[in-house]
Amino acid sequence: MAIINTGQTFTPTDTVTNTKLQDIADAATFNDPADETSLELITGGANTGKLGVKDAGITPAKLSTGAPEWDATGAFLTNNVTAKETDQSLLLRSDPETPGGGDDGGSQIRLFSSDSGFPDQINHRADFHLFNNIAGDVQGSIPYGAVPSQPQHFVRKDYVDGGGGFTPSTYAGEESVTLPNGLIMKFGTVTAGTSGTSVSFASAFPTAAIWASACPNSSANLTQSTGYSGKASVDSLSTSGVNVSCDGSAYWQAIGY
Repeated sequence: MAIINTGQTFTPTDTVTNTKLQDIADAATFNDPADETSLELITGGANTGKLGVKDAGITPAKLSTGAPEWDATGAFLTNNVTAKETDQSLLLRSDPETPGGGDDGGSQIRLFSSDSGFPDQINHRADFHLFNNIAGDVQGSIPYGAVPSQPQHFVRKDYVDGGGGFTPSTYAGEESVTLPNGLIMKFGTVTAGTSGTSVSFASAFPTAAIWASACPNSSANLTQSTGYSGKASVDSLSTSGVNVSCDGSAYWQAIGY
């Protein structure tokens, strides 16, 4: 069987013309390709008679120098992905939409070159960031919500800006502030006599009171004739209150947990 069907045939009485001679090649079609593995004969449509490249005819070696690979699952295997010299960054994106926009938005990692507008930075955009060791154990994560709920959660900027776990998250003149480690600070002012005045906390320390101090309010204890001569002291401390003695008024502070 002939591999090529010529575009023109002659009988013994045909006149040979330049058009017929040209058609031998110009109108020729393939009859049977030499390789049914990498090439196929197109048998239908406008390309009937032409050769088509089959999937097996596209090999990694033909795609690039050094050749990437694909495993049995279709995963792309290579040890080098490099942006063009004229590009300022290399972008890896999980789907076409930008995170936070489009339909569902895919996570992305962008590596910026040293001469870009964001030199040597790595930008990772996703709702949830997870970091595992080689065994797959979670070593750290940035949660979707602003409040960390697991020991390995990193602290997000909006969490820090929002108060970082302090109670209350913003200060509005309260008597007590609780630190993230459970330490509680209480403070206020008191007007007391030298015999002492008892101050009851608005809320008691839940476990123990460990320290308290008092200092005189200089402006309240300052007189034009004698100058400043005030003094203040803590007489006693409990989980529910503190007793302060002073000349005039004083500031007090107590720490517990």
